[in-house]
Amino acid sequence: MINREIIEAFSQIAREKNVDRSELGEIIEKVFLTLIEKKYETTENFDVIVNMDKGEIEIYQQKTIVNEVTNPVTEISLEDARVLEPGLDVGDPYIEIIDPTSFGRRLISHAKQILNQQILRVEKNAIYEEYSKKIGQIIIGDVHQIRRDAIFINIGKAELKMPREEQIPGERYRRGESLKSILKEAVLGTVGPEIIVSRADSLFLIKLFENEVPEIYDRTIEIKKVARHPGDRSKVIVESNDRRIDAVGACVGIKGSRIQAIVRELNNEKIDIINNSSEPEILITRALSPAKPYMLEIDEEKKTALAIFNDEEISVAIGKMGQNIRLASEVTGYTIDAIKKSDYEMSESETIYLEEIEGLTEHNWKMLYSVGIETAEELLNTPLDELVSIKGLGEKTVEKIIAVVDEALETRKRELEAAREAAQAEAASSDDFDDENDEFSDEIPDNDKLSNDENADDIVQK
Repeated sequence: MINREIIEAFSQIAREKNVDRSELGEIIEKVFLTLIEKKYETTENFDVIVNMDKGEIEIYQQKTIVNEVTNPVTEISLEDARVLEPGLDVGDPYIEIIDPTSFGRRLISHAKQILNQQILRVEKNAIYEEYSKKIGQIIIGDVHQIRRDAIFINIGKAELKMPREEQIPGERYRRGESLKSILKEAVLGTVGPEIIVSRADSLFLIKLFENEVPEIYDRTIEIKKVARHPGDRSKVIVESNDRRIDAVGACVGIKGSRIQAIVRELNNEKIDIINNSSEPEILITRALSPAKPYMLEIDEEKKTALAIFNDEEISVAIGKMGQNIRLASEVTGYTIDAIKKSDYEMSESETIYLEEIEGLTEHNWKMLYSVGIETAEELLNTPLDELVSIKGLGEKTVEKIIAVVDEALETRKRELEAAREAAQAEAASSDDFDDENDEFSDEIPDNDKLSNDENADDIVQK
């Protein structure tokens, strides 16, 4: 029977590591089974019983009584067995109590090392169990270590990892600073748990809204969809389940208090809050903010939209590196293309409908319209065998139609090219005129310029 001193030594280690007493009992049992295996090369005929309340550990070795011992680990001679229990006979089981001092100091020291390893494993499992239940929650920890590919955050005894791809681009972190993030993933690997947190994930933005906007937390307002470019811009579609509550207004808060709190947390990330709509045209128009489309062409089946913008607004519509149009597409579920109004009108003018072409009979273009071919471009892109197969059109007729249409298309292209050249020439002459005015204005004395500016200010004020 092992005395209390040994258990107390192990208990002291456990207290330092904050391990539960019941778990410590299991760990001590495994530790001594490891020692037994190291000394006897087997644990099959050994039992370890740990009583934490009494502070006792008992180790039993079961042997079989034999006349001649060939394996002292599993057998005992009849003579030795009868010294303690005279009534035993060959073939009977014999239980021997192992003296812990027989393990020696070195093995006991080794046991403490094993105990530390086992406790560390228990700690790691406990951390994994705790954090695997918190996936999707916002947590706050202190930045402990900053590396090139990740930063590490401490919360108590747990170390959490934020890989570079989960960080907000442009953010700079300092050791010891308090940092909010969302618990994204918990994985129990061979070296212990890996707890991944994120500030770049869209769910982090959603959780910040839940914390700042009570109506979102209690589901009066729903976040329907989020598209995010971390640290730069996000688009959030919201919908109110209560007609009395304005979803966008509730998210913004009085004087922007709610949205500004979120923006500050996200390193001044711009957030477009979009009121949901069942009408695609309205929803897409709102999603393209801050730009406003002049016109939309929507294909419901293909889930595509062509947004036409005034020329001066096209850059705002597309956004830096296509960000605005991409986020609008993602948040609405429509693939959106943006085009300048002038380019759209030019492309429209290039479209020639068959009924406009001289040389085509009404019978011919109506036959083509009946199978969905309405423009010159559609006709020329249709394979010859398909055109010939149209009832009422023979091969020679089709060849004549193609020749007439081809000539009409070439004529239109020459006209448009001439129009472009004329427009460019007019723009160039206008630029020359502006340059002359610029040269003239440079000669105006500074006091004259000042008086002009002052007059302009007066006019604005009036």
